[in-house]
Amino acid sequence: MLRLNDLILLLVLFSSMAGGIIFPKLTEPLRSYPLFFMMFLMFLSFMTIRPKDIFLTLKDFSALVVVLTALKLIVLPLSVYFLFKAFCPDYAAGALLLSGISTGVVAPFICTLVGANGALVLLMVVTSSPLVPLTLPALVKILLAKEIELPFLGMVSNLAMVVFIPIAMVELFRKFIPGFLLTLDKKRYPLSLCCFAFINLGIFSRYSDFFRQKPQIIAEATLAAAVLAILLGIAGIAVMWRRAAPDQIASAISMANINNVLIIVFASQFFGPLEPTLAAMYMIPFFGVIIPMRLYIRANSP
Repeated sequence: MLRLNDLILLLVLFSSMAGGIIFPKLTEPLRSYPLFFMMFLMFLSFMTIRPKDIFLTLKDFSALVVVLTALKLIVLPLSVYFLFKAFCPDYAAGALLLSGISTGVVAPFICTLVGANGALVLLMVVTSSPLVPLTLPALVKILLAKEIELPFLGMVSNLAMVVFIPIAMVELFRKFIPGFLLTLDKKRYPLSLCCFAFINLGIFSRYSDFFRQKPQIIAEATLAAAVLAILLGIAGIAVMWRRAAPDQIASAISMANINNVLIIVFASQFFGPLEPTLAAMYMIPFFGVIIPMRLYIRANSP
């Protein structure tokens, strides 16, 4: 079952989306700041990842992580894009963005909920996060250049700033002011909720008129997000089919539990309303996969 905090998170996410759409004038001042709220959210998330933990687990999973990272950042985005292009073209760009973004920084926590291999997922977070500022803009530029004009260097610098500045700041604080991080960690959850809310309020107020004219888009995006999550999860399990169930689900989590909030911000700067909406609706399958994954491990464990 979902924890109370997970339900609160979903409530905050969807109420803030509704608030941005219903009260666009009131939330208009937040439109300029989603990128900065995202950077602070990444800062809070990377506080829980320690370099020493990475090196200790890298020895056991180095070759496997290379394969999974290539699958996550290159193979799956290409496959998903052409699949959606054939059957659901309106959401092909959004599916490309979501499937090509890095493993979510909260994915190791999802592992603890379902009993999967947390060390493997942690490595996927660490390897995919610094690579995605290069891989995702490259894929977008190659696949979508004929459809929309996209600044490659602008996309690279945008993602690099969101990923690398928070990582650097965490390490600086950890070295020089560790007590501040400990204090901040105690308030990490409510601060994260505030970031989620401000991001959604700022972004969805921008598209208020669009959603008022086409309310069915939210239902369509939710269905597309669910299909995408299922495809990514199945791919993760398939590539680890001969390994134990906890490893299979760890791979599925690495593919399906992604940094969708980062895509909400990124897509709002370079795309129209459909792409950030799909990324926001992805929060439903993001948490919805928890119970099926837990049941899968129980059913396939000795």
